[in-house]
Amino acid sequence: MDQKTSEPVRSDTMTLVCAHCGAHADGTPPTWTCSVENGARRYFCDDCARANLRAIEGRLDSPWW
Repeated sequence: MDQKTSEPVRSDTMTLVCAHCGAHADGTPPTWTCSVENGARRYFCDDCARANLRAIEGRLDSPWW
C-alpha cells in the first residue's frame, strides 16, 4: 500500500491506442477504460470495454478486489 505512483501524464499531450482493437484517441477520453495488468496500464475504447467488461474485471489482481 505504500507504493509510489508516477506523476500524472498531461492528457492533452498524448495519443492513446486501444490495447484490443487499435483505435486512436487524442488525450484520455473519459469513457475509455484503464486496466493495470502486470504493472502496465492498458487502455480500452468504449466498444472493446463494453464487449469485454467481465473479462477485464475478472483479471484484476487480488489486492484490488
